[in-house]
Amino acid sequence: MSRNLNPGDVLPDFTLPDETGKLHRLSTLQADNCMVLMLGRGEHCPRERQHQFEMRKLAQWNPVAFTEMVTVLPGELHDVFKMKIATGASWTYLCDADLDVRDTLEIDEYTDEHHDYATVPHTIVLAPGLVIDKVYVGYWFWGRPSPYQLWEDLADLHKRIKPDFDPTTAEAREAWKAIQAEPAVAR
Repeated sequence: MSRNLNPGDVLPDFTLPDETGKLHRLSTLQADNCMVLMLGRGEHCPRERQHQFEMRKLAQWNPVAFTEMVTVLPGELHDVFKMKIATGASWTYLCDADLDVRDTLEIDEYTDEHHDYATVPHTIVLAPGLVIDKVYVGYWFWGRPSPYQLWEDLADLHKRIKPDFDPTTAEAREAWKAIQAEPAVAR
């Protein structure tokens, strides 16, 4: 059973290298946005490659949707780079070479007798502050979310965290008026 992957939990703020070796903190990549975090099985997996390929559609929407996307893979930097270019991904890929993510979250794929570094794939929808909102377990391919499932999850999350999600409500209008009434220096 995985650890620290329950809705409402705060995900540990891992610092990991991208395929070039540059270090990134998850919280810095997330900033004030929501995030889709994919904890992948490894470069060797055709199901992983197919899922990453499908996520390119979501990546096209993210820049206008206040959403970040990150993939974390076990293995070596070169393996992470191979997966990123093989799928045509444009988002950040990080390398869990020391298996800190896998071990901290207890998501090792104990059934894989050929790849001792493999993880059970998880896709995590994160609210700002690395707060876990939803978790998918993708041990079987159909357990991994489609871009359209994530669209629904992110719409639901944004409805709950953005007070102006529906700007036609009286509350949203009053909040806007209050901000406009503040001195320009305070804004």
